[in-house]
Amino acid sequence: MNDRHEGAAGRPAPPKRERADARRNREALLEAAAAVFVRSGVEAPVRDIAAEAGIGVGTIYRHFPKRADLVIAVFRHQVEACAEAGPALLAAGPTPYAALGRWIDLFADFLVTKHGLAAALRSDSTGFEALHDYFLDRLVPVCTELLDAAADSGEIRSDVRALELMRGVGNLCVGADDPRYDARRMVELLIAGLSRPR
Repeated sequence: MNDRHEGAAGRPAPPKRERADARRNREALLEAAAAVFVRSGVEAPVRDIAAEAGIGVGTIYRHFPKRADLVIAVFRHQVEACAEAGPALLAAGPTPYAALGRWIDLFADFLVTKHGLAAALRSDSTGFEALHDYFLDRLVPVCTELLDAAADSGEIRSDVRALELMRGVGNLCVGADDPRYDARRMVELLIAGLSRPR
């Protein structure tokens, strides 16, 4: 028996594409989950995420039966959003350095959301390693493009590598849940330190 559905003239039917409204609903759910994770960590109650998204708890469990499924989906969604934002910010200007600063803000927000991911996925170390590789593969080239553009314009020094900068930002975001520590301010100081004196 042939598993594939066939269209006209015996050709395989194209794969089903997610409906636009279903895709929007899923993105809204992931954005809501990310916002709750930033405030309360990845162990936040599902009912808080449902309230933020304006949906029932059952809808979340239908899409994401296990918490790790939701955490992974939020992680991947935010990596993609961060990756897509880099070229868009660079194109919108006003300067490559300004675009780099805005992108680093988004990256820092993502890192705050990401805290607790390892604990949520500790039972699946291979899955976590695959996510980390995906994170690097998608975001290091974007950061490199922004750094190169800002260096080529003469706004920043040219000896900073993307992975160095991303790790530095990551280290500054550790402990961001402590109200006595302003991670965003420290990241701003780091980015200001890249600029060439005028």
